[in-house]
Amino acid sequence: MRIVLIHGQNHKGSTYQISRLLLEQFENSEVEEFYLPRDLEHFCVGCYNCIQDEAKCPFYNEKRDIMEAVETADLLVFTTPTYCMRASAPMKAFIDLTFTYWMVHKPRKCMFSKKAVVISTAAGTGMKSAIKDISNTLFYWGVPYVREYGVAVQAMSWEQVSHKKKTKIKSDMVKLANRVKKDKVKVGFKTRFMFGIMRMMQLKDMGSSESEKEYWKEKGWLDKDRPWKNDCI
Repeated sequence: MRIVLIHGQNHKGSTYQISRLLLEQFENSEVEEFYLPRDLEHFCVGCYNCIQDEAKCPFYNEKRDIMEAVETADLLVFTTPTYCMRASAPMKAFIDLTFTYWMVHKPRKCMFSKKAVVISTAAGTGMKSAIKDISNTLFYWGVPYVREYGVAVQAMSWEQVSHKKKTKIKSDMVKLANRVKKDKVKVGFKTRFMFGIMRMMQLKDMGSSESEKEYWKEKGWLDKDRPWKNDCI
């Protein structure tokens, strides 16, 4: 299995440590990791160059390195600390910079066959909203299988987390990994329905660019083909 992790932080705190506990359950896997903002330290400037040609994004090279890894992964793992009850700013910047992957623009076929896990921690609360920022993105990328794990560690660092809580978290990671390994990917009704809406928008030229409609036409999605019918191309 090929696993790609995208961390919404450079430091290796509680959220990072939980991702290590998860990775321990996937022996002999190929793992590649990216840290934000270290590996993508930019914010979207709203130039819309990517709508016509993604290579014209001023930050294309950094994005390309990450997204090429994402597209070849079997399992995506996103981690983010909870800052002000939402995902970290670097993670939000990453989401903004990859918006052309959303179904409304130029979704990738391979996303419809992937699995993903989203992990977030907080000292107290806010994990659900932080996780939702990422899970929503994954849904609109077309990823049909997303598992979420949020936990209040009641500490400001992993070292301060109680032994009892760490034991519980490790047990949770074993269960989560077993479930991810066992479950099969199936594109459900919600994804198919949303894709259908986006397809109609392309057919009726409702806000889509010329390059986007041409992209959909080349994929055969304006006819009878669908991205979940084939592997990533």
